[in-house]
Amino acid sequence: MQDLDYAEMLEIPASTVTVTKKKSFFRRKEQPRDDLKERVVDSVNERVGAYVEGEDLSDPPAKKSAKSLKFGKDKESAVLFGEIAAVCLIAMAIFLTNIFMPNSAINTFISSLVNPAEEVAEPSYSELTLSSVVGSGSQADVVMSDEGILSFTASGAVYPVCNGEVASVTAQDGAYIVKIAHTSSFSSVITGLTNVYYGAGDKVYGNLPFAYSDGAGEVTVALYDGDTLIDGISLSGTVPVWKS
Repeated sequence: MQDLDYAEMLEIPASTVTVTKKKSFFRRKEQPRDDLKERVVDSVNERVGAYVEGEDLSDPPAKKSAKSLKFGKDKESAVLFGEIAAVCLIAMAIFLTNIFMPNSAINTFISSLVNPAEEVAEPSYSELTLSSVVGSGSQADVVMSDEGILSFTASGAVYPVCNGEVASVTAQDGAYIVKIAHTSSFSSVITGLTNVYYGAGDKVYGNLPFAYSDGAGEVTVALYDGDTLIDGISLSGTVPVWKS
C-alpha cells in the first residue's frame, strides 16, 4: 500500500481510499477488500485528529498588539500630564516671584519682553562738553576763524573734541583727513594730520590722542551739524566752548 501525504489532509476527514494490492512471494490469507478500505480510512482519521489536537490554540497575535497599543497610549498620556504639571509649576513660581521678589532677574527679563525699553533720546550737540584738540602741555597757538574753524601749526598729539567713532580716514597731499562721528548728526573733520592711530569704526575719546602732527603743516578742526558748518563756538584758552 502506498504512503499518504497527511499534511494535505489536515482537518479533512477521509471517507474513502483506493487500495492497490501488490503481489507477494508468500501467500497470505487474503483479507476482504471492503474491510481493508475501512481500516485504512480509520487509521488516517486517527492520525489527522492527533495532529489537530497538537496545534497551538493560544490567543492570536492581534490581541497582544492591541494591549501594546493601549500601553503606548497610557505612556503618552503620562508624558502629557507631566508637561502640564511642569508648566503649572513654572507659572506658580513666576507668580510667587512677582509678589515676593519684584526686582529679580526673571521678572526683569519678562518685563523687558512685555515692555521693551524706550529708545534713549540722542542729546543735541550743544549739550556735549567739548575738550581741547591739543594736549595740556602743548605750546601750540590754537586760533578760531570767523566761521568757527579751529587751527594750529605745531608738532604734537592731536585729540578729538569729544568722544566719538572714526567714520573715515583719507589721505590727501601727503597728510590725512579724519572724520569723527560724535552723534548721528554731529561730527568733526580734522585735516593736516601726519599720522593717525585709529581706523574707521574705532572708538575715540576726548582725553586720548588719536593722531599726530609733525608741525610741517596746519591742522584744522571743523564741527558740523549734518552738512552745516557750526559757527556757534568760541575759545577758552585752547578749549572750544559753545556760545550762550
